Amino acid sequence: MKKKLSLYNNNKILIAPSILAANFANLGDEIRCVEKAGADIIHIDVMDGHFVPNLTIGPPVIQSIRKISSLPFDVHLMITNPQKYIKAFADAGADHITFHIESDDNPDEVLNLIENYNCSAGICLRPATMPEEILHWIHRCAMVLVMTVEPGFGGQKFMHDMIQKIKTLRNYISKYNLKTHIEVDGGIDEKTVKNAYSAGANVFVAGTSIFRSSEGYFKAIEKIRQNADNSI
Repeated sequence: MKKKLSLYNNNKILIAPSILAANFANLGDEIRCVEKAGADIIHIDVMDGHFVPNLTIGPPVIQSIRKISSLPFDVHLMITNPQKYIKAFADAGADHITFHIESDDNPDEVLNLIENYNCSAGICLRPATMPEEILHWIHRCAMVLVMTVEPGFGGQKFMHDMIQKIKTLRNYISKYNLKTHIEVDGGIDEKTVKNAYSAGANVFVAGTSIFRSSEGYFKAIEKIRQNADNSI
């Protein structure tokens, strides 16, 4: 049974550790540890070396780690032709699949495929993309992902000028009483989460600030959640 993100309250704070920052030599243990530490979602970045200048993991890795976690798998496809790979990632164990509006494929066709394979769907915007470019499809999405860094590599600094984009999307979602989550990815930590949550985001992808924390995974996740909750 897929754990669709559309089943979650879109006002609830959800923490999604990004395994891009994990120790891949001990990936299974890393995922078990963040799950025990209170993570809500596992965020999985898929890069093709073409749409973004980096290569990461494919369906076989997702299939392997699917066996050791009960959390929803949020698969972020940073690839040029997502339509070709929806089935492979859904079969491997993705619960939610996000693709980029800037990719080469027709958004309606990609969304149809994601729905056909019983996953919840999301659309992502790069920093230069205006929110108006995805409004036509928001009603079909369980989640919109706002990149707060240029996609491709972890450990970058949060781009504060993305705050207005988050506000615009939250206002649209509220105006039409949609259930769509707003996810932010890039430079999220205990400090930057405050502004992102205040602007309207509720799902927070954090890689370096969790997996490289000197205080441990539990404390890192707790601080992000608490600082979001106390930001208003």
